[in-house]
Amino acid sequence: MRLSKTTNYAIRILLDCALADPNLVKVAEISERRDITLQNTFKIVHLLSRAGFIQAVRGRHGGVRLARPASEIRIGDVVRAMEALHLEIEREEGETQLAALDELFDSALGAFINVLDEHTLEQMTKVQRKEPASPRAKAKTSKRTKTLAVSGSGARRHQVSHG
Repeated sequence: MRLSKTTNYAIRILLDCALADPNLVKVAEISERRDITLQNTFKIVHLLSRAGFIQAVRGRHGGVRLARPASEIRIGDVVRAMEALHLEIEREEGETQLAALDELFDSALGAFINVLDEHTLEQMTKVQRKEPASPRAKAKTSKRTKTLAVSGSGARRHQVSHG
């Protein structure tokens, strides 16, 4: 199953805000810390703000922070807000026998989101705080890739690596 890079980055930005809570975090600092381009970070912060996950404060002493407690932000809600969650199945015109397959994939997608709904941003920050922060330690951890085929505008498909 695949999630877009934007969703991956959105969760990472929310984690950054949760770790700094209740303080404001500069978008440029998030961009640098999370290794996301500044332009992309601003775009995602805007989307997260519109979705009600973060609050942006303008001005010289401004920044962003969580709009509500990390314990109230479910990862499934973030994924729903950032992705157009429907499976796209290529088929020839007139093929109707794949309706059962559509139902199967819809059910699998629902189960995936239900599992994400069981986890909050607060739970993820606890795990993040336990992880070693040094680049050497990060290089030693193995990467696991989980993917969800999701389509939004066009059939963009990306992998989200965990690890």
